[in-house]
Amino acid sequence: MKKKILVIVANYYKDISTDLSNHAKDVLLKNKLKSDWIIVPGVFEIPVVISKNIKKYDGFIALGCVIKGETPHFEFISKSSINAIMNLSIDYKKPVGNGIITCLNKKQAVTRSKSKGQEATNAVLQVLKNF
Repeated sequence: MKKKILVIVANYYKDISTDLSNHAKDVLLKNKLKSDWIIVPGVFEIPVVISKNIKKYDGFIALGCVIKGETPHFEFISKSSINAIMNLSIDYKKPVGNGIITCLNKKQAVTRSKSKGQEATNAVLQVLKNF
């Protein structure tokens, strides 16, 4: 499979994003796929980066983490980011692996970071095989 993948990593929680990135990278290397990487400050910036690069790549992997705090900010950021990513995927018919972890606390995020990057990457690869 000769496809170009763009991985966008929200680096707000650096330890979590590093874990997500390492697992995504393992899958990409195992499958000998070319990928480019862009780091953004938070998950809210991921959709605009995908939008700007939508014609240059065959698939995208969105990695990041949102942890619930004491304000409704968590709900707004999570929902708007994930909806925007889904809309881009559908509108442009390009797979976007959703590796954005939404958790209630840091412990949950650490646990989920062990598998979510790999899952998101595998999802994109599986969809691309069908194109």
